[in-house]
Amino acid sequence: MATHAGKFLEPMSLLLPALLFAGLTGMMAMQTGLPRPPVAAGAVAAPVTVTIAPRTFGYRPAGKFQQGTAVVDAPLTEITGERLEIMKFQVSVADYARCVADGACEAPDRRSRAESEMPVTGVSFIDAEAYARWLSDATGQLWRLPTDAEWAFAAGSRFADDALGVDGTLDNPADRWLAQYEKEAALGAGASAMPEVLGFFGENEFGVADLASSVWEWTASCDSRTRIDGNGAVINSLESCGVRIVEGRHRTGMSSFVRDARTGGCTVGAPPDNLGFRLVRDTGWQAWINQWWKSLAD
Repeated sequence: MATHAGKFLEPMSLLLPALLFAGLTGMMAMQTGLPRPPVAAGAVAAPVTVTIAPRTFGYRPAGKFQQGTAVVDAPLTEITGERLEIMKFQVSVADYARCVADGACEAPDRRSRAESEMPVTGVSFIDAEAYARWLSDATGQLWRLPTDAEWAFAAGSRFADDALGVDGTLDNPADRWLAQYEKEAALGAGASAMPEVLGFFGENEFGVADLASSVWEWTASCDSRTRIDGNGAVINSLESCGVRIVEGRHRTGMSSFVRDARTGGCTVGAPPDNLGFRLVRDTGWQAWINQWWKSLAD
């Protein structure tokens, strides 16, 4: 009898945690707004994506870095990027319009052609987050903004190193500010400031289109201020999540509610020409757990 009971309890011991996890996931979905299966299967097709294989690459963290009394370049570090599935194109006018029609997104601010195959612009970080939630619900998959490091990983050779090679003291930061404006102006010299149809600016070595073009892209990363010692080791760091990092021909921080950088909200340097975004797709149960923790933190 004990033998039969043991055989019965063995699979039950595996089934019980699975049932508890499923119940917990359902409760979290109702209470925190986690993505749920679509009401009608296949109501929204998943975007075209590119999968990037793991690799190690050089990366300077986003944010402001200070060494003693001097503002300095972020230390160059080597990090290993994990497998990443990212949208091949930026979110389009047509795709974003579906979210607006469903009442899940606010209509964007218009400043360019509103053709369906144009990248949507005039959207804030808050708008991008709302679209990611809507797309997750509509597809039954988990979509989110990339972190700044993930964006750099996907950008490859199109990622702009923002090192200036000029230190600025707190008493006299003018040299560093001037160097930054000059570098950013050179990056944009002769480049179109207006959005173009998806794919117009070509693909990078991984097949990701329109990176570092006329549309800057929101990331999930918060702006930060970090103090480092003489060896580049972090002494302390303070995040400011009311400002998020945007990536394009250059990197900068932008107030999360701003839709048009010309009106202000850019923390340093030349303002981006246009604000848009693309998303990454998370897979596996760990992604859902991470989203749950994020929703609690928010």
